[in-house]
Amino acid sequence: MNFRHAVAALAFAVMLSSGSGLAQAEGRACGSRDPVNSISDMAEAIYACWQPPPGTDGMALTLRFSLRRDGTLIGKPRATFSKLGQDDRLNKAFVASVLEALDKALPVPFTESMGGAIAGRILSPLFTWTPERKS
Repeated sequence: MNFRHAVAALAFAVMLSSGSGLAQAEGRACGSRDPVNSISDMAEAIYACWQPPPGTDGMALTLRFSLRRDGTLIGKPRATFSKLGQDDRLNKAFVASVLEALDKALPVPFTESMGGAIAGRILSPLFTWTPERKS
């Protein structure tokens, strides 16, 4: 992965894991067809669809995946990091919520230039749920 791609992946991870992610997602509805023209907009589109289950505070999951220029998934996402709890039922529900968010958000409606820039790039967003994100 070259430096530019690493920066894009890091920016995407920060957008999803930062405390400001929820405020940004509030401006976009899940499944919105508004054009996505930046890493920030892409993170917002996916995050808008995420509904972590109650009782999963502090859990985290990093997925690794790539998208085509039309915003559809290439292959299957792969978990590369997880910080889960002791309750298997909650762990499964948390992981399922992340995968469901991705499923609901895709295909991402990329602009032509963003589709060309992001196509095939490896993305590694960190989904983490913290108490300050609660609405």
